[in-house]
Amino acid sequence: MVRAYWDTSALVPLYAPEIYSAAATKALVRCRGGILLTPLNELELVNAIQLRIFRQEIAAVEAAAARAAIARDRDSGLYICAPLSDATYTTAAELALAHTHRHGVRSLDLLHVAAAIELKAEMFLSFDKRQRALASAAGLSVA
Repeated sequence: MVRAYWDTSALVPLYAPEIYSAAATKALVRCRGGILLTPLNELELVNAIQLRIFRQEIAAVEAAAARAAIARDRDSGLYICAPLSDATYTTAAELALAHTHRHGVRSLDLLHVAAAIELKAEMFLSFDKRQRALASAAGLSVA
């Protein structure tokens, strides 16, 4: 089992069909039981599902089913629930100074990469080009 950090762009396709759903499902086979889930991941995941209702991409009943699936997966041990420490924010600030001017990343991108570093992730999965570049530049193994 690989200890992996998945950002929101990798988690959402597991619960809401989209272009990256097949790739996320394939990656899940390698990482089952070893995906780190922080409060940041969970907030962004639930918000992304809710945003799809606003955009009229899914119905409220589909969003409720997705949220229930997230809770089932969390409770079944698919995820390793991990809090964010103060060190995560310090690391994110250091990453900002070192990399934002080159990669144009946003604050939440920095927090995801910093969380992966602080939680000692062995793999980082994202479908966001800039975030992948940041993770690689920060020394993470990017899948």
